[in-house]
Amino acid sequence: MYQHVLVAIDGSDHSKRAAQHAIQLVEDTPEAQVTIICAVDYGKSEKESNRGLTSEQIAEAARDYLEPFEDIFHQAGVRVKSVIVHGAPGPAIVSHANEHPYDIVIIGSRGLNPVQEFVLGSVSHKVAKRVKVPVLVIK
Repeated sequence: MYQHVLVAIDGSDHSKRAAQHAIQLVEDTPEAQVTIICAVDYGKSEKESNRGLTSEQIAEAARDYLEPFEDIFHQAGVRVKSVIVHGAPGPAIVSHANEHPYDIVIIGSRGLNPVQEFVLGSVSHKVAKRVKVPVLVIK
């Protein structure tokens, strides 16, 4: 049913469960392609810059960060590729999702309490509201 799946990864338990759900959705579709996406917000990565890390080193760390998730998909026999986008996670994921032919976006819920979510908004809420294809939010 789903052949092009985008899974947002932030390292949380919710994103790990999102990866597992993606596998369940495509495991019977050999031609399916899962793309895992990680957003690197260099504005929020100033502390890394202050430690002497360059933007290239931060990007390399993000690629290393995605490797265990790639392994999960490889072990399940699912084709996977990784994408690193730059900027605030919500808008960066939305922009990428809307510029590519995905059938569904899967994202973990961060589990903000109601006050935090009302004041700050969650990445999953921003993505669900603005992406043009169906979004599956995993708790």
